[in-house]
Amino acid sequence: MTEQRVLIIDDEPDIRELLEITLLRMGLDTLTAGNVEEALAQIQAHEPNLCLTDMRLPDGSGIDIVRFLQKEYPQIPVAVITAYGSMDAAVEALKAGAYDFVSKPVDLPKLRDLIQTALKLTSGEKTQRPKAAEETDSQGRILGSSPAMQTLKSTIGKLARSQAPVYIHGESGSGKELVAHEIHLQSPRQKAPFIPVNCGAIPENLMESEFFGHKKGSFTGAVSDKQGLFQAAHKGTLFLDEVADLPLTMQVKLLRAIQERAVKPVGGLEEISVDVRILSATHKSLEHEVAAGNFRQDLYYRLNVIKLKVPPLRERQDDIELLADFFLKKIAERWQMPAIKLSLQARQMLLNYSFPGNVRELENILERASTLCEENTIQADDLQLPQVTNLSSSTVHQQPAARSVLLSVPPDLVNPYASHTATPSTNSVSSEQLWTPNTDEDAERNMIIEALDQTRWNRTKAAELLGMSFRQLRYRIQKYELDTH
Repeated sequence: MTEQRVLIIDDEPDIRELLEITLLRMGLDTLTAGNVEEALAQIQAHEPNLCLTDMRLPDGSGIDIVRFLQKEYPQIPVAVITAYGSMDAAVEALKAGAYDFVSKPVDLPKLRDLIQTALKLTSGEKTQRPKAAEETDSQGRILGSSPAMQTLKSTIGKLARSQAPVYIHGESGSGKELVAHEIHLQSPRQKAPFIPVNCGAIPENLMESEFFGHKKGSFTGAVSDKQGLFQAAHKGTLFLDEVADLPLTMQVKLLRAIQERAVKPVGGLEEISVDVRILSATHKSLEHEVAAGNFRQDLYYRLNVIKLKVPPLRERQDDIELLADFFLKKIAERWQMPAIKLSLQARQMLLNYSFPGNVRELENILERASTLCEENTIQADDLQLPQVTNLSSSTVHQQPAARSVLLSVPPDLVNPYASHTATPSTNSVSSEQLWTPNTDEDAERNMIIEALDQTRWNRTKAAELLGMSFRQLRYRIQKYELDTH
């Protein structure tokens, strides 16, 4: 393998020497520059595998180098060294396109981790992603060839080359977790864990323990040491779904963990360094939540370094037939039955429908219709769509009426609070019905009571029926005071 070369840019000879020694011990070749002019000449002459630059330089700043590389050599990652506590400068560098940043005084072990991860972008170690965008699966590859999706996929490819936090905004059911997972899969962190967590599903009194872990005996019930989500995602990606649901007290602790890149377990005395990329999402408007005082502005700016919008299905109508055929193929394979087809009238009805529940709703509709259709052909009546209204973006979309066949979310394979994409079954309450933003608390409470009554208050079975984890159900039973029901 060709020796990898790193360009060190700093106007202080002592720091250049320290960094050069560190890199040489890692088996890397080095180049050095003391200002922006020298750095640009070195880049043009040698095209290094990585640039490491100080923010303050005699004839400019590290941002100038970041912008030059983004324009002329986008394949070369660049990390910026910032002054201690200069979070604004670090965020500015990330927005300009820097791969990552490190604060002074430089923590050498963290620097070595950063360099090793960054070099995977140019070393060829990154696993090649499959090329066929039309053939996707539930593991994270994204389906769609509409202009909106082509733009989204292109942006994902660019974001995968950075360590900048990304705030993914989109309506419920639009596929925000799939987008986050795809960013992870295309990044040099792809071989490390991708840990999704639904922030709205964790009881407030357990949040600190879930995120940061705890030590044995730190509170009643802590019978052993427990690793937190940050530690579980070490070297990988932590996806904070529905981040707007975090209480203010937890927002403060989360902000510190992100800025310090370290966590302190509950009951622990020392902080533990963690190397985690943060991706976050919510169907709410974080800007409105900040204005209302429900979300800290400093955390908002830390998470929203880059904002990525996932288009709703009504803005990518060209993908509806492609998605429908894909889901029907999955359903037929899962049920081990002949191929299921859509009649022309059924196809037209899907194309004319506005899908307030987005891709998740489309899958749920087809799952239900597949159980109702005759001769493996879905007719228009089998879809049981609500009255179709005009498709303008100003239309107030109504949620579908309750369905005769209901759907569920698969068991949690990562952690009890992970967010999921719905996988249909034929015997449980629709996750779309339960989790849509238009569902009020009374409706949710009644749905939980109904599930408990159906299962004679067997909470494990009720949780399965509702498509949630046992812990999520227990939390809601406590929330709605159903223990005394």
